[in-house]
Amino acid sequence: MNDPTSYVPPQVWTPPAASGGRFANINRPTAGATHEKELPVGRHPLQLYSLATPNGVKVTVMLEELLALGHAGAEYDAWLVRIHEGEQFGSGFVAVNPNSKIPALLDRSGPAPVRVFESGAILLYLAEKFGAFLPSGGAARAECLSWLFWQMGSAPYLGGGFGHFYAYAPLKIEYAIDRFAMEVKRQLDVLDRRLAESPYLAGEDYTVADIAVWPWYGALVKGQLYEAGEFLQVQDYTHVVAWADRIAARPAARRGRMVNRTSGQPASQLHERHDAGDFDTRTQDKLAPPA
Repeated sequence: MNDPTSYVPPQVWTPPAASGGRFANINRPTAGATHEKELPVGRHPLQLYSLATPNGVKVTVMLEELLALGHAGAEYDAWLVRIHEGEQFGSGFVAVNPNSKIPALLDRSGPAPVRVFESGAILLYLAEKFGAFLPSGGAARAECLSWLFWQMGSAPYLGGGFGHFYAYAPLKIEYAIDRFAMEVKRQLDVLDRRLAESPYLAGEDYTVADIAVWPWYGALVKGQLYEAGEFLQVQDYTHVVAWADRIAARPAARRGRMVNRTSGQPASQLHERHDAGDFDTRTQDKLAPPA
């Protein structure tokens, strides 16, 4: 790999033979399917194809919160998509999400299936479908949507920027890490100032804005993301930490964080979810060991 201090961009960019890094085997400059593979379909109205990255956790938390409110129509099957193995490039997945990113949702409750992709769009779709976790109008709705879209705009800096260069890039580049660390700390300060004013981002009530932000910034301040807590001094953002703890105490949030998880303690992993009882019978610490 070139010395970053001597690199001069060519007149016309071409992809490198091997870019290195954790995601090098799935990075490519083109879209579309790489292989034929149909998606599985379960018995519930909502079919989710995902992985427990922060973006995936948003949707499973939302679904578990809806079920906790008694919305039976929010029952769902959560199918695991192993992005490191390129499963998001199968023809069936691309048909649901042409951008080949998790999560992707297929709503089969009506006469024709409805596809929804991009995590923020899925949260908004579900909130409107069930009339929950989204204020009905006025200033409260505007505040909620503003924070929801703030998260969608901020995530590339935290995940694609800081997370990549700090945790995943094959070469540690001081300028890149400093640039994105500064922006992530600014974002944490934005959140901390807001949460000093109200218990939740949109005000007094827990909404889709909190559900969107918590898997990213809540995980970050609790030391669950990129192992960067000490580096970013996340303990200084006391209001964000308290908010993260409030949400983590919600049983539905705890369940949602488990779905499609393949890392961490075995008791925290539920690779696929097809029934509420799976949390008792199919978490990895309950599975029988291989014969």
